[in-house]
Amino acid sequence: MSQPLHAVRFPGESTAYRVARDRLLHAEIELRQQVEAVAALRRALPPGGQVPVDYFFDDEGDTPVDADVERQVRLSDMFEDGKNSLAIYSFMFGPAMAQPCPSCSSILDALDGEMPHLRQRINVAVVAKSPIQRIRHFARERGWRHLHLLSSAHNTYNADYHGETADGRQMPALNVFTRRDGNIHHTWCSELMFVPSEPGQDPRHVDLIWPLWNLLDCTPEGRGADWRPSLWYGERTDP
Repeated sequence: MSQPLHAVRFPGESTAYRVARDRLLHAEIELRQQVEAVAALRRALPPGGQVPVDYFFDDEGDTPVDADVERQVRLSDMFEDGKNSLAIYSFMFGPAMAQPCPSCSSILDALDGEMPHLRQRINVAVVAKSPIQRIRHFARERGWRHLHLLSSAHNTYNADYHGETADGRQMPALNVFTRRDGNIHHTWCSELMFVPSEPGQDPRHVDLIWPLWNLLDCTPEGRGADWRPSLWYGERTDP
């Protein structure tokens, strides 16, 4: 029998449990090492292609406002002084969709709470194809307070950076851009969604920013074979 990895024990645990838990702990250590190695590979990527257009977005602003004020912002304007990385999440909420994507909404529910922390290090924005007034209305209804919400209704950002397909279907892409020597380059995209996944698995390309599944993975029930998040629970139903 291999030596225990640490001396911490929990009430009532059996020897069989500890042996199985240590086996899992070895795997968790390997996973931690792999996560660090993959993150290092991301950081070591050379600059990607220079952004072809300094896109104009219809701008909600950092906080949903009561007045129906419309603003515009360029991609280059979203880089604050001292922050040279910009992460943009493509929110599946197109003008032809009756309602936003529930999974994207789940991601953004969590991201909204993290925004005050993230702003200390990087720039973050959320882009959807619907008109900004429609995005604003949903954000108010959802209770989002901190997300920087943008509309790409009048530009080609979604198509250029794979937030939608050629036939207009919306896609949940996460793209990261970097500013170097006054130029803006693409540096990373959640490209796992383009790679065939193993049987029974989701692409998991945006799980990095989606705490829902990470917590469920810690439980005996796991993610579940068929369950997916909904826009609303209990007191109301999806429109």
